[in-house]
Amino acid sequence: MELSVFLLLTFTVGFLLLLVSQNQPKTHGHLPPGPPPLPFLGNLLQMNRRGLLRSFMQLQEKYGDVFTVHLGTRPVVMLCGTDTIREALVDQAEAFSGRGTVAVLHPVVQGYGLIFANGERWKILRRFSLVTMRHFGMGKRSVEERIKEEAQCLVEELKKYKGALLNPTSFFQSIAANIICSIVFGERFDYKDHQFLRLLDLIYQTFALMCSLSSQVFELFSGFLKYFPGVHKQISKNLQEILNYIDHSVEKHRATLDPNAPRDFIDTYLLRMEKEKSNHHTEFHHQNLVISVLSLFFAGTETTSTTLRYSFLIMLKYPRVAEKVQKEIDQVIGSHRLPTLDDRTKMPYTDAVIHEIQRFADLAPIGLPHRVTKDTMFRGYLLPKNTEVYPILSSALHDPQYFDHPDTFNPEHFLDANGTLKKSEAFLPFSTGKRICLGEGIARNELFIFFTAILQNFSLASAVAPEDIDLTPINSGISKIPSPYQIHFLSRCVG
Repeated sequence: MELSVFLLLTFTVGFLLLLVSQNQPKTHGHLPPGPPPLPFLGNLLQMNRRGLLRSFMQLQEKYGDVFTVHLGTRPVVMLCGTDTIREALVDQAEAFSGRGTVAVLHPVVQGYGLIFANGERWKILRRFSLVTMRHFGMGKRSVEERIKEEAQCLVEELKKYKGALLNPTSFFQSIAANIICSIVFGERFDYKDHQFLRLLDLIYQTFALMCSLSSQVFELFSGFLKYFPGVHKQISKNLQEILNYIDHSVEKHRATLDPNAPRDFIDTYLLRMEKEKSNHHTEFHHQNLVISVLSLFFAGTETTSTTLRYSFLIMLKYPRVAEKVQKEIDQVIGSHRLPTLDDRTKMPYTDAVIHEIQRFADLAPIGLPHRVTKDTMFRGYLLPKNTEVYPILSSALHDPQYFDHPDTFNPEHFLDANGTLKKSEAFLPFSTGKRICLGEGIARNELFIFFTAILQNFSLASAVAPEDIDLTPINSGISKIPSPYQIHFLSRCVG
């Protein structure tokens, strides 16, 4: 009996040592300082129970703006502060343009598609996507017209509720999703469409799981935990169901494709596939198509809708800010037409409020991981090729060198002494450099028109007093998620 226990222990220890030796990166560089790692565990014992972001911010205080953390056996370089992030992602843009791995997504995306590709694959897909989205976002029906139509649909839908208390999540998801759907799938969906609502629920569930503490732990030990049940299994299942829908949509597009009149992103991609079918090394194949569409659909839906959820929770918390926005709306736009993008330059306070919402909400605090594409010197350290790098965007959005009282919501952060919109180098909600969010322009336009159209038509109310509203996110991992809330949209009577 004792011999069998001894053999079992010997086998287990040997297996773990083998796992460590296989997964331990063979670095030949000089990485920045950081907490000393333990075998297999890395810096787990130095991690804060409240998540990776809190851990990284505490380590910044000790090690400075550039330091190394071992996530399990992987050394990852952390970049903190506005100047550090810009020096890497802008000044050395090509070197820092690689994409790192998000462990919970990797089994599905596997390095395919627009967001998670590397090398020539990424460059080819990004070029194609930029041109295609510009065409369908700015073509015969501009993205502004699409957003205004969706805003009108939302206003009419909210009026049906006659000020009743409601959870705004599905409405904000629907309007954001319909903009990206019109570009990618060539159609918009009714807010009560069952298939549409199912897809939105899958995105919402997946986003919440990705932000959970369990998902962050999986990021540290994915090589080991992938063999066991956990959030990663549910995420893969959810994404596969969305991919099944995308597959079905691609087949419908293929069956009805008119080569002389492409309707959307999928049509344009299919035409490129046909053009390059004799090229055995082409990146225009089915796998890159469906993963690119998944990436665009997911990112285009959840980031804008979550920002809108934060926006109106913050407005409930600070009703005087909402009132000042409405005063500016009444002066510039009035009540008889929808907002337009031309109005933005005449509405500096509203624009500043939206900027401050994005800064304060800090939706992607850690940012998607980067990877250096070659051996790279950075601030006196040698980062070997393929070293993973995390730009901690939260450290820029809360950078005290650029924002007075960065932990406080204050639109004055983006206004100068004359009340004019003031730009800031630290405003990096979409990241920066070669991997800056592809949909930044569309997202900024959506936020302005949706936010302004809602406050043009409705006053806001809550059963909770402003001083009792808690803006603390329920999760803070790869992204931040606001607590669920309910809100009254009360029709405004403006003369």
